[in-house]
Amino acid sequence: MSQLRSLAGALRSSSQWMRGQVGSGRRVFDPRRNCSSGAAEPSLAACSSSYVVEMYYAWLEDHKNVHESWDAYFRNAQASSSEETGEKHLSALLQGRAMSQTPAMSEKVVEDHLAVHTLIRAYQVRGHHVARLDPLGILTADLDSFVPSDLITSIDKLERVRMCPLLGSYGLEESDLDKSFQLPLTTFIGGNESTLPLREIIHRLETSYCGHTGVEFMFINNMEQCQWIRQKFETPGIMMFSDREKRTLLARLVRSTRFEDFLARKWSSEKRFGLEGCEVLIPALKMIIDKSSEAGIESVIMGMPHRGRLNVLANVVRKDLDQIFCQFDPKLEAADEGSGDVKYHLGMYHERINRETDKNITLSLMANPSHLEAVDPVVQGKTKAEQFYGGDTEGRRVMSILMHGDAAFAGQGVVYETFHLSELPSYTTHGTIHVVVNNQIGFTTDPRMARSSPYPTDVARVVNAPIFHVNADDPEAVMYVCKVAAEWRNTFNKDVVIDLVCYRRFGHNEMDEPMFTQPLMYKQIRKQEHVLKKYADKLISEGVVTLQEFEVCVSLYGNLITVSLCKHLFHSCCFPDFFKLDGEPKSMSCPSTGLNEEVLRHIGEVASSVPLKDFAIHSGLSRILRGRADMVAKRTVDWALAEYVAFGSLLKDGIHVRLSGQDVERGTFSHRHHVLHDQEVDKRFCIPMNHLWPNQALYTVCNSSLSEYGVLGFELGFAMASPNALVCWEAQFGDFQNTAQCIIDQFISAGQAKWVRHNGIVLLLPHGMEGMGPEHSSARPERFLQMSKDDPDRYPVNFEVQQLYDCNWIVVNCSTPANYFHVLRRQILLPFRKPLIIFTPKSLLRLPEARSSFDEMITGTKFLRIIPDGGPASNHPEKVKRVIFCTGKVYYELAKERKQLKLEEDVAIVRLEQISPFPFDLIKAEVEKYSNAELIWCQEEHKNMGYYDYIRPHFLTVRSKNPIWYVGRDPAAAPATGNKFTHLAELKRFLDTAFNLEAFKGRSY
Repeated sequence: MSQLRSLAGALRSSSQWMRGQVGSGRRVFDPRRNCSSGAAEPSLAACSSSYVVEMYYAWLEDHKNVHESWDAYFRNAQASSSEETGEKHLSALLQGRAMSQTPAMSEKVVEDHLAVHTLIRAYQVRGHHVARLDPLGILTADLDSFVPSDLITSIDKLERVRMCPLLGSYGLEESDLDKSFQLPLTTFIGGNESTLPLREIIHRLETSYCGHTGVEFMFINNMEQCQWIRQKFETPGIMMFSDREKRTLLARLVRSTRFEDFLARKWSSEKRFGLEGCEVLIPALKMIIDKSSEAGIESVIMGMPHRGRLNVLANVVRKDLDQIFCQFDPKLEAADEGSGDVKYHLGMYHERINRETDKNITLSLMANPSHLEAVDPVVQGKTKAEQFYGGDTEGRRVMSILMHGDAAFAGQGVVYETFHLSELPSYTTHGTIHVVVNNQIGFTTDPRMARSSPYPTDVARVVNAPIFHVNADDPEAVMYVCKVAAEWRNTFNKDVVIDLVCYRRFGHNEMDEPMFTQPLMYKQIRKQEHVLKKYADKLISEGVVTLQEFEVCVSLYGNLITVSLCKHLFHSCCFPDFFKLDGEPKSMSCPSTGLNEEVLRHIGEVASSVPLKDFAIHSGLSRILRGRADMVAKRTVDWALAEYVAFGSLLKDGIHVRLSGQDVERGTFSHRHHVLHDQEVDKRFCIPMNHLWPNQALYTVCNSSLSEYGVLGFELGFAMASPNALVCWEAQFGDFQNTAQCIIDQFISAGQAKWVRHNGIVLLLPHGMEGMGPEHSSARPERFLQMSKDDPDRYPVNFEVQQLYDCNWIVVNCSTPANYFHVLRRQILLPFRKPLIIFTPKSLLRLPEARSSFDEMITGTKFLRIIPDGGPASNHPEKVKRVIFCTGKVYYELAKERKQLKLEEDVAIVRLEQISPFPFDLIKAEVEKYSNAELIWCQEEHKNMGYYDYIRPHFLTVRSKNPIWYVGRDPAAAPATGNKFTHLAELKRFLDTAFNLEAFKGRSY
């Protein structure tokens, strides 16, 4: 628009050329060339500068020569600028008698209209910078008190002093304020009027963009979406509410405010992270839910931080008040298994009738840790899963709402990661409504010290999500913004952000003293009138309610919360059809995980072929498929084929399998190839796994964004939705899982203990010391083992299944493809769900010795917690001098070294496949079998890493008299060396020690 203004300003310099073109016959304006088609094409500069004048001359000859919007401009300009009667003036123009006036008139008309267009756009782009968003009136939400120079606003109290110079900057004068201007198609401020006086235009723009709402949307690169937002905020009178809606809003504010008041009086010394200062959040959420329910939403999954959680549970999810109040009882004992969690971290699942729509709606508030924003991807994953299992491919029945704090929304990187999942095909939830409770402070940190962006919500701009800033002390403005947000999500299935600019009446929690760090802010807060009082007074003055009606409303809710008694602590059982009513497993046994050989062979044949006709695959992939076919013919499998068979067999039984992570479709090490790409047709691909059986479950395999934290959180949430699914996340290298450490520590390891929620997610972590450097070697098994709830000093009574049920997760390092196959199938066949951590191989993927026979996978076989020595040493155990216990890849290096040294009869090698929970019974049997041998633990990891610190006390419990010696790399700070020569030297050194039968003689343990 500013470019057009510049073009119009150049008219004077080209007026002589323009006059020379008037009599050249009928001219039709060609918009594609930006110049007239009735004359020889002038220079580029002349053609550009005469653009609008050419249109005007074309209009003079025939109004249909130009677009209807320009027709309206010229009609209006002619009527307002001519001192003659309109009919006489038009006649004179058409006859060419007034040609001497035409250029001057064109210059003024076009410049003025373009200036008004620019002004309108300036408010649409930057009006939010001067909106009155801070309820306290002491800060600006964008951290900058600067008023954009292109806004002609009276809100800054300068009024005419400021307005007149700014009018001049647009080429307008004070006299133009009462002149009518044609409104462009890109605004709705006129309502049914196509023209408005400039003074009214400015007034309506201020009302739309500079009041208690600030709208950021002009960065969106979609014209339809921008027009939709303009219509929602610019149409005159569109923010009106009926008396019934106002009374409903007041009643919801009463519930929100009185709930916090009651807790503050009853338990004044308890931390509860109350909602005081943003009580409007409750009616805001209820408005979003009401409008979403109207649009057909049946299930809403929510995530939020601790502030206001109890209020949301009580007044949005509608958790029984007695169940909330009893959590304040200091004598309360956990009624369920596990450690429990503080009351402001707990979630709930509840189905009820929405009173506004009279429809069933399910509300789920996810439990979460204190780690802010960590729950975001988990909510999205669970939402995606519910959409998937319900066949909701467009998000019309299931949606998510995420609540955030301002400091965390700007500061936590997982917010960005989660936003970037929003449009990805395998991760989109078809639009999330984000509600930011903008306290204008983070704990004690001023926002000017907490972020570099103007607003805490600027991260949302990366996905073209509109951002609605609103003053939280204006409940009706908040309700309208929430209504628009719900309609936006339903219309466009895209994310949207509501920024509730509010304050925190107390400190970070009720025990905190905020005056230490924000004295001026909290002096103002102490004087701030409560929003309920202000809104009630407003409605009483409007005659919407009487004072008596308001007092009755307050009294009724006060009575309700006062009589609520503490009855019991309630946790809804997850997977209710999967467990018994009391939440216990229906059995404590696991069937055989082996398969009929026909099934093995069928899956292997499909894995070795291309099920689509005329599908051109890569020549290298053809070799891989031929190799698979050869293995099937020989009744063997490698790692990739074993995984294929495990997944395929579960799909046959109706179990959905989902594999997600970076590069999982092909596999980091180019071994998987679950998605085939046509080499001649772009974007044509095939997933053979979905062509196994006629009525099989769907297999989902999806390359993720380059994110661990966000994607693992997403898959964890997906796994929460159903026990009848195998959900796997694979790290590109196991080393990279520590980027998602928060999800592992707070959700996967401790989730069941804290929130009584079972989860069967599988983590596939490539691990192995192969000279690839410190960042491509170790999945950090020591960390997983340290967090295992497995007492090394207590010898269990029951083993295998009971041990698995009692643990918090299962940690394995399989050394054979068959065992990998079995552990994947066991994960689904178990009568309960536990997270499964698998350290997967790299070099073993193609090692010929690391293959398994069909005989190890057929009916009657199962996962082996340990693999005993099967060679000569086991035939004469009393002669064995040393037993080496190990796990994973190092077994093959040990076996090769033993064979070269011809020590098969002297040294036995036992593989520990399931590391945690520790197989006490099987290890005890092996130790007793080789009663004369010394015990060695050999690992390729450094001594302060890997498994040694975990297995050592467990071995002492099995056999306290005999020590278990350590063989492996020395302690180190880095997981592995980056030097290939050093790596090989370390390997040779510990292999020499492992088979030196005199190495530990004379040494004390």
